[in-house]
Amino acid sequence: MAVHEPGAQNPPCAGRRDLRMMRLALRAAREAAGRGEVPVGAVVARGEEVLALASNEREATGDPTAHAELLAIRRAAAALGGWRLTGCTLYSTLEPCPMCAGAAWAARLSRIVYAAPDPKAGYAGTLHNTPSDRRLNHTASVLGGLLAQESATLLRDFFRERRLKRA
Repeated sequence: MAVHEPGAQNPPCAGRRDLRMMRLALRAAREAAGRGEVPVGAVVARGEEVLALASNEREATGDPTAHAELLAIRRAAAALGGWRLTGCTLYSTLEPCPMCAGAAWAARLSRIVYAAPDPKAGYAGTLHNTPSDRRLNHTASVLGGLLAQESATLLRDFFRERRLKRA
């Protein structure tokens, strides 16, 4: 397990592929913000192959489970024709919540790479680490902090604008 300390720009062990995939996720997050969704984007990839790209859709669908990570996992499973995503990596612009970390476990993802830590709901290292919990029958490696500042700025700006509109 390699959980990155928040504050550093990029974690050690992050390669070009990880940066490319996280940039795709950040682009999806920006598009979500433009639709009024909380700006979180996710990618599921197998090596260089992007299996799924998603962003939050809770506002548009009224579905509380329409998180970017969960949608990307569902779409990747559909693309592969099965629920086992062994050998795949989930990239998310925000540390997965309990629900999304559980979905990553259920899908047997091999790796989780996230940008910004989530101090309120992070379940990939901040509040708990479901993916690396050895009491479970499957674990995944976790790498946090990749392009964290970019993601955190996007989230902060989105919520600042939202508060101003409500005032």
